[in-house]
Amino acid sequence: MVKNRRMLRSRRPTRTSCGHNSRMNNVQLDSFKTAHYSMTKEYFNEGVTLMGEVRIAIVGLGNCASALIQGQYYYRNAKRDEDVPGLMHVDFGGYYPKDLKFVAAFEVNRYKIGQDIAEAMWTKPNCCIVYAPDVPKTGVKVLPGPILDGVAPHMKESFFTYDPKEIKPVDVTEELKNSQADMLVSYLPVGSEEASRFYAKAALDAGIGYINGMPEFIVSDPNSPLAKEFEKAGIPCAGDDVKSQLGATILHRVLAQLYRERGIIIENTYQLNIGGNTDFENMQIENRLKSKRISKTMAVTSCLPYEVPTKIGPSDYVPFLGDNKVCYITMRGRAFGDVPLDLTLKLSVQDSPNSAGVIIDVARAVKIAQDRGVGGELSSICSYSFKHPRYQIDDFDARKRVDEFIEGKRER
Repeated sequence: MVKNRRMLRSRRPTRTSCGHNSRMNNVQLDSFKTAHYSMTKEYFNEGVTLMGEVRIAIVGLGNCASALIQGQYYYRNAKRDEDVPGLMHVDFGGYYPKDLKFVAAFEVNRYKIGQDIAEAMWTKPNCCIVYAPDVPKTGVKVLPGPILDGVAPHMKESFFTYDPKEIKPVDVTEELKNSQADMLVSYLPVGSEEASRFYAKAALDAGIGYINGMPEFIVSDPNSPLAKEFEKAGIPCAGDDVKSQLGATILHRVLAQLYRERGIIIENTYQLNIGGNTDFENMQIENRLKSKRISKTMAVTSCLPYEVPTKIGPSDYVPFLGDNKVCYITMRGRAFGDVPLDLTLKLSVQDSPNSAGVIIDVARAVKIAQDRGVGGELSSICSYSFKHPRYQIDDFDARKRVDEFIEGKRER
């Protein structure tokens, strides 16, 4: 029985700047993992917080980041034995929402740069609903990151993009090291192909975990050079394209699974989405949408053993909706006797908070992987939490796998 109930600070294997274990051979590492699994179980049974901080750096301090930061504060007193709306796991292997700490942030918005993270998250054009207005200052200033292709030409004014002649970007890798971040969460805009890979490489070079919340296929592609490098370096990563708690994708997926299991053949289906935040404004340009359409479409069609005429993706930008996303799903099927069966559904959600509870779980999964010395793609949490994971599996089975990962029954 554990005698010391004090909150413990995680001690992961010492790494070099490239992330390789420098003081542990394979036998020692296996022993470390076994001890951690045992300790996790013992503390879990006693209801004791196992570790300390989950130190997070963020690129893209927009609406999704605002929702995440507010959520950490809003749920700071959440207890494992309580029914807490909005959280899939209060206790995630000994880590609680209160354990998240935001230690660095990178932006291109000239009004956010230089502000405390807790102030910048309210700065225009952010329009996330306010449910934790008293988030205290973090003492961490927002830093200028490189612009690259993170800002589409039509978004320069909407993002209040800084003038490169007046503001110079920081050395992102160096700042990640200085912040002692455990991981970097990417909330870059859709279409940021170059910028996404730049920040993933920065996390890799800093020897920290990486969470890709946007639709660039960095983690999910087993042939991706960066995915291979994370695996080689023993650094955990998760992605790609975060799946909301109950959003258009997860709802459409579950309906497709329901049709399949109930013997109804889907003849065609579409999903139309409208919203008024900068995400939808950015996605007005079709050439930035290729990966997003692939991600959302494959998330649904992968549930079916046959091909279906499908159209899924962002449909229009409606400014007055703000962060309210409205989704319309239609599915035409053939039921008993080939009788037509039509389903039409409307879903209206606050877009950004809908993904925050998911990222809270992903961040804690990455931290546990670091504690256990597990590197590379984390298949359980990826299949559960992202639209475009490496392995598309049934969502309810994915939840079971995540719980098994927490308990130490699965390595990743």
